[in-house]
Amino acid sequence: MLDTAIPIGLRSGIARSISREDMACLPVRRYEGKVLLVATPRDLEQALADFRQESVVGLDTETRPAFRKGESYLPCLVQAATARATYLFQLRRPEAFPVLAGMLADPRIVKAGVALANDLRPLKLVFPFTEKNTLDLGIAARRRGIGQTGVRNLAGIFLGFRIPKGTRTSNWAAPDLTPQQVTYAATDAWACRELYLRFEGLGLLRARG
Repeated sequence: MLDTAIPIGLRSGIARSISREDMACLPVRRYEGKVLLVATPRDLEQALADFRQESVVGLDTETRPAFRKGESYLPCLVQAATARATYLFQLRRPEAFPVLAGMLADPRIVKAGVALANDLRPLKLVFPFTEKNTLDLGIAARRRGIGQTGVRNLAGIFLGFRIPKGTRTSNWAAPDLTPQQVTYAATDAWACRELYLRFEGLGLLRARG
C-alpha cells in the first residue's frame, strides 16, 4: 500500500541512497552566509534576539577528536543555524550556556540535526538543559526508507550538493578556530536546517496515515 504522505515526485524522483561515484560528481557547497563566532556580550544578545524570532534551528556540535583507545572528550563547540546567520558557541565560554539552554528548551523552535542524541547526551555533561521540540533528520529519513542517513549523504540525496569533510578531525578545542574550521562547522548546521526545510516541503515530516 502506498504511503500517501509521500509526494509522487519523491516516490519516483529521489533515490534511497547515493553511491560514492554519484556523490563525487555533485558540486561542492559550503555555507556562504553570515557566521558569528560568539565571543562578546553583544554577540550573545544578537544570537538570543535571532533565536527569539526563529522557528527552525539547524543544530550540530563538534568535539576534539580522540585517537587513542579509551580516550574521549566532551563537546567543545555548538553550531546553531537560523535563517539569518549561523552562530558558533565555543563551550569554553560558560556565559553562552544560558542562551544555548534557553534555545534548546524553547518549544516554539524546532531543533533539527542528524544523530541528535549523540550531540545532546554529552552536551548535558557540559551544562544542564531540557531539550524540547527536537527532530532527528536521520530517523525521519530512515522511517521513509532512506538507507543512508548521515548529513553528507542526506545533503547529496535531497539537496544535490556535496559537503567536504576537510577539517572534521581537527582540534576543535583550540581557542582560535581557523577559517576552514569555522566554515566547516557552519556548513553542517546550515545543511541540517536546509534538510529540515526540504523534508518539510516534500511531506516527509507528516505522520503516516
